[in-house]
Amino acid sequence: MKILISGAAGFIGSNLAERLVHEGHEVIGIDNFSDYYDRRQKEHNAASITRAGCQFHEADLVTADLEPVVEGVQVVFHAAAQPGISDKVAFATYVRNNLEATHRLLEACKGMSSLELFVNVATSSVYGYRATEPETSAPEPVSYYGVTKLAAEQLALAYQRDRGFPACSLRLFSVYGERERPDKLYPKLIRSILHDEAFPLFENSMDHSRSFTYVGDVVAAFMAVLNRPEVCIGEIFNIGSDAEMKTREAIETVEALMGKKAKFNILPSRAGDQTRTHANIDKARRMLGFEPQTAFRDGIRNEIDWLTELEQSRA
Repeated sequence: MKILISGAAGFIGSNLAERLVHEGHEVIGIDNFSDYYDRRQKEHNAASITRAGCQFHEADLVTADLEPVVEGVQVVFHAAAQPGISDKVAFATYVRNNLEATHRLLEACKGMSSLELFVNVATSSVYGYRATEPETSAPEPVSYYGVTKLAAEQLALAYQRDRGFPACSLRLFSVYGERERPDKLYPKLIRSILHDEAFPLFENSMDHSRSFTYVGDVVAAFMAVLNRPEVCIGEIFNIGSDAEMKTREAIETVEALMGKKAKFNILPSRAGDQTRTHANIDKARRMLGFEPQTAFRDGIRNEIDWLTELEQSRA
């Protein structure tokens, strides 16, 4: 199949691109290389997927002419987004990169006779402080990120409801693994231990709990959607591990695997941070046959190995 991935140089998009190429699909990737984090990491990802056989375009969904990019595409995985809940990112930036970008991609795709499925990549942040409920529960986002990702999801589903557009949405829960963004918990923690530096820990976050989900399991969920498009259109699916873990326990696991304790620099609590996520994946199990396979200890060991090698290559 001919498949387009937006955000293809990012964490999840690049892992998905390599899997799809490996499965024999024709993959087109697009990414705008935003300055949210070090461009070098995205360039490294883009080079890897290009070597694997992905056609790659550096372009901004908001400003680029998308028609030549989407021509003949059968499936779209829309993973591009303004991520995180940083108070340093303006609301207008979240609106631009999450909502406006989604609208432009939907508009470019809406008249395509080739299109069979548009997969919007959403987030557990749409649920708010506690993400523990099934997909039918009322979203209560508490961050600009959650609000704009919910708006983007509903825009895609509005196209489906009103025009028969073949859209669905996957709400991902706390994804970690190789190529994870450097601003997230584990890359920061692993780097701080490698370099014997203090890790910036938000106050009270040790007692937060998460459904930490390995990126390989997320990619497996994407493949399940690709293989069952007829049951997905118009649907929302929670995608995550249903094994809940305290942040304290996760940090202790990283320390044990690296054989060294972390040093901490305690920061004030972060506004909009979720206190608990526990992925209710009953629907994904029932309709997609989705079942997370990776134990946290195994997945985080993979991430430690990847990031250690990356840091050594830059030394």
